[in-house]
Amino acid sequence: MGMIATNNNEIKLYYSSETSIGKQTYAYVVSSEKKVLGVDISKTKVPGSHWVEIADGLNIEIQKLINMEHPDFIKQYGDKCIDLDQHDWLRILEKHPETLAFPVVIMEGKFIAIHSPSDFAKYLNPDTTKQ
Repeated sequence: MGMIATNNNEIKLYYSSETSIGKQTYAYVVSSEKKVLGVDISKTKVPGSHWVEIADGLNIEIQKLINMEHPDFIKQYGDKCIDLDQHDWLRILEKHPETLAFPVVIMEGKFIAIHSPSDFAKYLNPDTTKQ
């Protein structure tokens, strides 16, 4: 069992309200009729264990959660490819949450990377959208 509590009647969204994709994705998610728990990582510290679970749920490595082209990442680490261990990548997410590459939705036990706000729409059943 994972550390992140899930509920089939709830959508959990990890996003940053400081990014346009985060704000737009949040708007899409709250348009569903399910209860939404939005975790705005720019205001809420997310434990490393949650990031590990999110990466595992998406079947990706931790560093894939980080936008290495983000200006804050480049300012801190440069624009060259860097080799860090999992702990170091987790510290980047902890100290620089603005570098999160994309919002993540957890819905009905599925982890979904949202690369475009409209990506979420295809996961809604026609009967779950507000009329």
